[in-house]
Amino acid sequence: MGSRQVTAWHGKNITVAGLGVSGISAARALAGLGAVVTVVDGGDGEGHRARAAELEAAGISVRLGDAQTLPEGTELVVTSPGWKPDSPLFAAAADAGVDVVGDVEIAWLLRGPDAAPWLAITGTNGKTTTTQMLASILKAAGLRTAAVGNIGTPIIDVVLGEETYDVLAVELSSYQLHWAPSVRPHSAAVLNLAPDHLDWHGSMEAYAADKGRIYEGNTVACVYNAADKATEDLVVEADVEEGCRAIGFTLGAPGPSMFGVVDGILVDRAFVENRQKNAQELAEVADVNPPAPHNIANALAAAALARAFGVEPRAVRDGLRDFRPDAHRVSHVDEVGGVTYVDDSKATNTHAAEASLAAFEPVVWIAGGLAKGATFDELVQKAAKRLRGVVLMGADRALIAEALARHAPEVPVVDLARTDTGAMLAAVREAARLAEPGDTVLLAPACASMDMFANYSKRGDAFADAVRELAAEQA
Repeated sequence: MGSRQVTAWHGKNITVAGLGVSGISAARALAGLGAVVTVVDGGDGEGHRARAAELEAAGISVRLGDAQTLPEGTELVVTSPGWKPDSPLFAAAADAGVDVVGDVEIAWLLRGPDAAPWLAITGTNGKTTTTQMLASILKAAGLRTAAVGNIGTPIIDVVLGEETYDVLAVELSSYQLHWAPSVRPHSAAVLNLAPDHLDWHGSMEAYAADKGRIYEGNTVACVYNAADKATEDLVVEADVEEGCRAIGFTLGAPGPSMFGVVDGILVDRAFVENRQKNAQELAEVADVNPPAPHNIANALAAAALARAFGVEPRAVRDGLRDFRPDAHRVSHVDEVGGVTYVDDSKATNTHAAEASLAAFEPVVWIAGGLAKGATFDELVQKAAKRLRGVVLMGADRALIAEALARHAPEVPVVDLARTDTGAMLAAVREAARLAEPGDTVLLAPACASMDMFANYSKRGDAFADAVRELAAEQA
């Protein structure tokens, strides 16, 4: 950290919106650089007060119970990612001519002259898995790296920490990108685009535009999904550095300047000599865990970013072999009575559920929760032929039931109205009743979890517990 950057923040009046992990990280970092920091949050519960007391002990002002009024003298607002753009605090900032940025923007501005370049990843689904795959590949290449951003340690803490890195694998959400106008990655990927968080962004166009910010200023590669034209459109619209290339990935045979799959082998036709005729073998499909189609796409995107950074083919293979996905992402739970039980509780929207359902056949599908404004006709149409049965639960299950009645009327459906702690066990028992040996019972809810569970992890844990109880009953 150079003295110029420290001087730039010293004495500056900064308001931090939000008392969560990223807000606290930003507040502490900026106060450490000499800024006069005030944190505001609409909450005023016991947890809020405890966190506020810790910050106040460090000389940081905290205002609880009022997230609408801009503190007097504010020169910059730093927001936590989830705060909506139309929040009253930001309207007040606009009226006062005060900029609003996010913690990712601050991290970018705080980077030193020798800072590690960023390989950045966004998309509606698969961001975390792809970022972790990329970090595993980079580590296999002997590079000092970390998976940061929308996962793990707050990115400001990584940028200001004592540990040095050669390169960072950075997951960026649409929220974070909205508030990060200056970020310029070395290379970046948009994995896919499907309607999500539209209540936050206001429209699909605005959502896509925020995702597309990740390509701005790329120097080596803009990686896009050849099966999702909207991602390629974002590359075309991006303002990149001279010489930056568009690199596609596909589950089929790749053309020049693409990554793809040939005879069960992941190959690179982008970062090779004479890419018109040659391809570099990277890894086998069997090296990807799990080898579901959407996860192979994740692996190709991670490989493209790693190769853009100069990583050798062997490291791609070794990194993919070493990678283990987080829980609740197409996770094998158990096999009971010849039926496989898979937890993909992280499939919280229709796009993720579609990818999950495409990986198995026949399927007894457990779905439902909070739809977040989604519709389910297209999902059901695509999945209908592989469905053995469906068990529905959660607040918006009727929306899925209606789509099933329209597009898969022959598929048996169990509608579970209960929301008590035994609801998931009841769902698993019903799914087991519908399933036949060789089938997969798949929890891929296509909905958010907060109507019945604290988060998708708790929902997945409940599913796994229910499967274990079922196994004990049948033992």
